[in-house]
Amino acid sequence: MIRVAIADDHQTLIDGISLRFDGNESIDLVFSANDGKDFLKQLKITPVDLVITDLKMPKMDGVSLARQIKRDFKNVKVIVLSMFDQPDVINKMIDVDVDGYILKTSSLDELVTAIGEVNKGQKYFDKHLHGITSLFDVNSTSSKTNLSNAEKDILNLIAEGKTSQEIADERACAVSTIHTHRRNMAHKLELYGKGELLRYAMDKKYNFE
Repeated sequence: MIRVAIADDHQTLIDGISLRFDGNESIDLVFSANDGKDFLKQLKITPVDLVITDLKMPKMDGVSLARQIKRDFKNVKVIVLSMFDQPDVINKMIDVDVDGYILKTSSLDELVTAIGEVNKGQKYFDKHLHGITSLFDVNSTSSKTNLSNAEKDILNLIAEGKTSQEIADERACAVSTIHTHRRNMAHKLELYGKGELLRYAMDKKYNFE
């Protein structure tokens, strides 16, 4: 059972999500709150596996909330559920290292799918976001890099949301080898942190020539 909590200032949305979760044997909505500060207070005393948060909320916005959760609750996954589809907003949340981003215009079925994928350790971004060509802003230096075929394959797997362990299993190698590839690619591409490498991978998916 995946223990889920929701932070959103629209109670009607929370009620709708709760109704969708009813009867789903794999998801348990543990608690919800209408602002970031109240949510954090409850999170400190109520363990959950995954948080769904809006971005625009009173007292504490979703950016600050996600950042604090990632800092203080390292095992808790975070999915953003928002109306905002602007590239700069989504890039900011990738930098925070959120595990998923779903648009409120998408179906609740996609949210349920995202929860399942994120709970398995994968990243999940709304399918509509991949149509925004300017979404992932990469360094101009990336065009002159010389990635090996193995590195290109690994970047494609990263873009698919696979974890280092899953990539290692698929390539029949040690997970430490994948970590080394990640470090080498980040150095070649002049990228810093997992968020930037993921952003590059998703932008260049299947097109590294």
